[in-house]
Amino acid sequence: MKAKDFDQAFEQGKDISEYLDLSSARRPELESKRVNVDFPVWMVHQLDKEAKRLGVTRQSIIKMWLSEHLKEAA
Repeated sequence: MKAKDFDQAFEQGKDISEYLDLSSARRPELESKRVNVDFPVWMVHQLDKEAKRLGVTRQSIIKMWLSEHLKEAA
């Protein structure tokens, strides 16, 4: 498919995914990197309590709260 036709299909809202090679796609700054953090036991209990209330995992609540705080700080 020519670039002109590709652009036109995209602009018309057509599905162009069959023309994309996603095997080498990258999401800059969204890769995962494992870090270890030690929390006091009371904090882990509070995290677990809040995570259970929201129906998410402890890791998810930590990520959500950190993300919210960093966005506010920016």
